Amino acid sequence: MKKTTKARGWQLQHAKARLSALIKLAGTEGPQEITVRGEAAAVVLSRADYDKLRTQRKVQNLPDFLLRSPLAGLNVDFERDQSLTRDDSLFDAER
Repeated sequence: MKKTTKARGWQLQHAKARLSALIKLAGTEGPQEITVRGEAAAVVLSRADYDKLRTQRKVQNLPDFLLRSPLAGLNVDFERDQSLTRDDSLFDAER
């Protein structure tokens, strides 16, 4: 089962030396961050996480975005404002 915790950090030299372990952890524990001289440089993701990110980026229009929303399918009753959008006295001056 995957954990949803912050990415684990690896120094580049340790990542190179333990690449197999790093890849396995990306699959079981989530993203693994690689640092170079203490600065974040790269993240290793599982293929499943990568595919999810690619799929999310393909949403190109509003209807698709709304259908993929975590809120899609909720039955929410919105109360509409029934007030006029303009002051109708504006139209009286034209007559």
